[in-house]
Amino acid sequence: MADEADILTDLNMNPAPNGEDTSPVAGVISQYVKDLSVENPNAPECYQWNDQPQIDLQFNIGAVPLNDEVHEVELKVNVTAKSEKGNAYLIELSYCGLVGMRNMPDPQAHAFLYAEAPRILFPFARRVIADATRDAGFQPLMLDPIDFNGLYVQQLERKAQEDAAAGEAPAGNA
Repeated sequence: MADEADILTDLNMNPAPNGEDTSPVAGVISQYVKDLSVENPNAPECYQWNDQPQIDLQFNIGAVPLNDEVHEVELKVNVTAKSEKGNAYLIELSYCGLVGMRNMPDPQAHAFLYAEAPRILFPFARRVIADATRDAGFQPLMLDPIDFNGLYVQQLERKAQEDAAAGEAPAGNA
């Protein structure tokens, strides 16, 4: 029975005596296209090109606090389709979500903002990109899934290595 009591305590199933909700909670409140730019600079000539364009995909994740409990997470996606004759299309998308968090320790909140929230938003941004390429007159571009959690861990490891290297630098070079 002691094990069962420990499990209930670990899950914070017992509310605070004053009735305050102290359990950690996070979720997406809303999501939206903040900015979308689609360029087809070489139309209509590009539709006659026979070579397969090279796709250059860049993405960036940002988060801005709006108040103590709500953040705007921004997933920026830039896609350029290039061929020997020029650019077939350029798409710049800023897809955002309002994320609510309460009672989250800072490390978990940071991980949610930069790994989990982008993972939730990505399928919707992916659809916008596919629709934009189709509406520009090309085959819909279906982006492969992205491992945001893996990228987040890599970024943390790289930052730790950079911090360690900076800490080992001689005092005159700091």
